[in-house]
Amino acid sequence: MMFDVTRWPVGGGAGILGRMPLYEYQCRACGREFEKLVRPGDSAPACDCGSTDLEKLLSQLAVSTEGTRAHNFAKARQRAKRANRDKEIAQFEYEEKHRHHDH
Repeated sequence: MMFDVTRWPVGGGAGILGRMPLYEYQCRACGREFEKLVRPGDSAPACDCGSTDLEKLLSQLAVSTEGTRAHNFAKARQRAKRANRDKEIAQFEYEEKHRHHDH
């Protein structure tokens, strides 16, 4: 993924416009995911484990609007309700098992 860098004033001039080649990789050897800044002329990126057997991942652009925040909040609330319900069921089953076991 290439990220545009905004103009920065340089010595009174109009500035420069650059591109930052930041890529996401997954190591096929250890499974670790990481980002790497890869400039022209750089050697092939390597994982911390030393492997260069990497898969370049597709980067996702993150967009946040009031609508996406509300949607994501609603989804998180649904997941929390399901998790809480699952915990309640597990607790009920545990208590039932031990109630019958104790008598």
